Amino acid sequence: MLALVGICLPNLLSGQTPSDALMMRSKNVCVLFSYDMGTFDRYWEGSYLRSNQTVATVDRNTIMPMAAIGILDDLNFYISLPYVSTESSEPNGGKFTGARGFQDIGFAVKYRAIQTALGSGKLTALATAGFSTPFTNYLSDYRPYSIGSGAPEFSLRGIGQYQWNNGFYVRAALAHLWRGYTEAERDYYYNNGSYYTAWMDIPNAWTYEGILGKWFFNTSLKLELSYFSLNSTSGDDIRAYNAAQPTNKVESDRIGLSAQYFFKSIKGLGIVAYHNRVVDGRNTPKLSNTGFGITYQFNVIKKQTDEKDAQ
Repeated sequence: MLALVGICLPNLLSGQTPSDALMMRSKNVCVLFSYDMGTFDRYWEGSYLRSNQTVATVDRNTIMPMAAIGILDDLNFYISLPYVSTESSEPNGGKFTGARGFQDIGFAVKYRAIQTALGSGKLTALATAGFSTPFTNYLSDYRPYSIGSGAPEFSLRGIGQYQWNNGFYVRAALAHLWRGYTEAERDYYYNNGSYYTAWMDIPNAWTYEGILGKWFFNTSLKLELSYFSLNSTSGDDIRAYNAAQPTNKVESDRIGLSAQYFFKSIKGLGIVAYHNRVVDGRNTPKLSNTGFGITYQFNVIKKQTDEKDAQ
């Protein structure tokens, strides 16, 4: 069995998400619909990179609807609900059945505290608070096919970005994740000691992110190169040839490339594409994933006013 698939979906996407520095104006709404394809055939058992033909190559596909709402010019609200499916690839598929279903419903608010001219560019500082909880009663201890951790999570993130007048920018983010408990379908497990209970404590974690990006064609095209790291604050290692479980200490370093294009001819419409690879880790899959999506932004108040005038 494989390790925990630690995917924080908002960090896999681009454009008007809780982890970037973009903000929408008041009374504007942006909707995102994306499809993500992830795969892995090796995992870190502790610090040892291992292959396991029992599960062969695992595919993890995610359909992600998300909406971002501009409450104020400096305050945005987000809601998301991913649908995840997992299975082993053919013809050398694994010996277990995959899983599918709605994962965790997520909410977040992002506040822009600072936006000011500085030198030959602009400095922006933001903060995000998020909360997610399982939307369905899925099996969280069914590794590597489980679609999520099965526990509530609260996060706080600080974001800083400096953008030069020529379109180049750098961004850094630091977040802490507080996780709750998940209930397994067994009444005993081992986590550096014996626990006679079905409740497993999901380790808290820190995440670190660095972005180098640039705007092209009069802010129509945005390209980003990213580094993302997740480090659990506690937890145990997967024991040799044993099943992974939600209590594992997960560490993951990921690099990625993303692109987003805003159509000038169709106001509000945009497309996004990205590719990410986990390059190092502990108790986590050596995952690579590719995704693409479509975004559409519109002004709610203006639309309502136009409809009223037409009547």
